[in-house]
Order: sequence, then structure tokens, then C-alpha cells
Amino acid sequence: MLYYIAQYITDELSGTEWESTFSWLRLFKYITFRGAGAAITALLLSWWFGPRVIEWLKELKIRHEFQPDDTGTSSYVDPRKNPEKFGVPTMGGLMIVVIIDLTTLIWAQWIKLVILTLFAIILLCMLGFIDDFLKLKYRNTEGVRGFIKLYVQGGLTAFAACYLLFNKDTQNLISEVMVPFIKEPVLVGTTGAIVGVIITMLVIVGTSNAVNLTDGMDGLAIGCVIIVTFVFLVMTYVSGNVIFAKYLQVPYVPGSGELTVFCSALIGAGLGFLWFNCYPAMVFMGDTGSLALGGVLGMVAVLIHQPIVIAIAGAIFLIEALSVIIQRSYFKYTKHRYGEGRRVFKMAPIHHHFQKLGWKESQIVTRFYVITVLFAVLGLATLKIR
Repeated sequence: MLYYIAQYITDELSGTEWESTFSWLRLFKYITFRGAGAAITALLLSWWFGPRVIEWLKELKIRHEFQPDDTGTSSYVDPRKNPEKFGVPTMGGLMIVVIIDLTTLIWAQWIKLVILTLFAIILLCMLGFIDDFLKLKYRNTEGVRGFIKLYVQGGLTAFAACYLLFNKDTQNLISEVMVPFIKEPVLVGTTGAIVGVIITMLVIVGTSNAVNLTDGMDGLAIGCVIIVTFVFLVMTYVSGNVIFAKYLQVPYVPGSGELTVFCSALIGAGLGFLWFNCYPAMVFMGDTGSLALGGVLGMVAVLIHQPIVIAIAGAIFLIEALSVIIQRSYFKYTKHRYGEGRRVFKMAPIHHHFQKLGWKESQIVTRFYVITVLFAVLGLATLKIR
């Protein structure tokens, strides 16, 4: 919005005596300036809205009452064993998503890549909201059934993939399959399009659910999301700049630079939420936030033609998801074969495994941050090593 207002004023005053007075409005043409503005705006809005949202959630009695059991399935929190967790307001992801959307609309250009990204985060936020609502309203530990979640997430990704594929300006984002560390597409044409659609669906759906599984300790998921978003802050800027893209031999995607503003807004809103979500947490994001943030990271990766990079930069999410898959699969297999379920980890997702080993929650979160930073650096290395 500010970009369009500044552009309108600049055009109207062009050639008049007021032109030099308002020449500073040209700053709004620069993505770096608008990105910084978006991050600061989102952070300040989070700090201002945070206490009010927390009190509002408390009044509505929207509180945390579930945690994973040792196989990764949700169960009720025992207030005697976890008094610091029971009753903490949840669904704080609403605040994150609203602030990201509002800030992006204020600072970014409203091009189709930005609109598609905002559409994805809103839809996934609504899915997470319904999931949280069912758990809280009906004390249903499952919430939205798993297959329904996959249908909704799959429908979103199928729509996004088809929209990009059948749009002349963006069809190469799907039909040309890019792999990290290789500067040329590994698949093109019809085969590339089929594989590209599959990869798009796996990346968005997989990341959405993986971040959801990571959200199990104070500050863990949002902190890791912020770190990974810094990677895409750099990559969106590079992919949207024809000079940098050519120099680094990465796909140039016209307009993707505006996603830098979106990533800046996500970082600002994430840092603001972490202020209240760090140990001991005053609010949890719930599925409302985790499904949305995970899915939108996957969407950004697809829109800059680097979908597989999310598996490198966000490998911590992949590890969390695999730990649950391995735990549940092995438990079901051994129960069917031996009549008694056995476990690979003491508890899944894997961050709870380390908790069972005696690590303190703050230690686990900090060490996972360190690991995420290492993966993030490796993700950034894909820009240069080709």
C-alpha cells in the first residue's frame, strides 16, 4: 500500500516545485527499505498486540490442554505433572498470521506471488484454527482428522501448482525441476511438470505438518521458523534480482523480490511472538500458527524455484517429522507382530526424546536453534556451490 501511495505522489509531483521536497518517497521503490520497514512494523505490532491477545484468549478460556504421548499422538496434559503448561493460552498463531498479512499488505507490492502466498497462509491458518477449536470445544484430542487435513492441504497445493503451471509467466516454476547445487534443471517438459507438481505438494504439505510436529516446547517451533526464514529472506532477494541471480547462477523469478518483504514481516512477527512464547511461555501458537507458518515456508520455496532447499535449510523439521513416522510405524509393526508395541525413541517427536533423557527444556530449544543455524548455513551454501 505504501509503495502505491508513494508512487502516486511522486508521479503527481513530477515536474513541479514540490518534486525535490518529496524526493525521499523514492525510498519506497527499494525492497531493502520496505523489507526493513515490514520487519520493524510487524515486531512493534506484535509487542503492542501481544499482551492484549493473551488476555483476550484467557477470557475466552482458550487454553493448552494437550501434549504428545510417547508415540507422538496427542493426549491430555496432566496438570499435576505439567503445571507450567496446563492452562496456558493457545491459538496465538492468529496474532502472527494477522500481523504478517497486515504488514505485508502495507509494505509489499500486491503482485500475484505475494497474493498467492497470503492466500496460502490464511487458508492453512483457518485449517489450524478449526483443528484447535475442535480440540478445545469438544475436548477432542484428534481435532480435524488426519486425512481431512491432508485433503485440505493437498487441495491447496494442487491449486497452487496448477495455477503456476498454467500461467505463462510462472509455468517454469513447476515444469523445470531444480535441485540444490546444480545450476540447470534436472527435468523439463511434461515429465518435469508431473514431477514438479508432486514435489510442490510434498514440500508444502510436508513442511506444514513438520513444523506442526516441532511445536512442542516453549519457543522451539517459532525460533526455528525465524532462522529458516532468514535463509529465504536472502534467497527471495537474490532470485528477484536479475544481476545477483545471474552471478550466482540461480533461477531468476521476476517479482519474487517482493517475497523478501513477506519474509521480513514473518521474521518481525515471529520475533514479537517469541517474546511471549519463550520459556516459560505466556502463549502458544497452536496448530493455528504452526500449520500456517510451515506451509507458507514451503510455498515461498516453490515460488522462488528452490523447493528442495527447504529440506536442507529446514532439516530440523524433517528430522522431527521422521521421528514421529518411525516411532508410529515401528510401534504398529511390533504390536502386530509381537502383540506388544515397541519404541525406537523414548518419546516422539524427537525433542521429547531428549527431554526423557534428562535434558532441560531450555537446553533442548537452544541446541535445536544451533542445529537449525547449521542447516540454514548449508541451505545458503546452495546459492554459491553449483
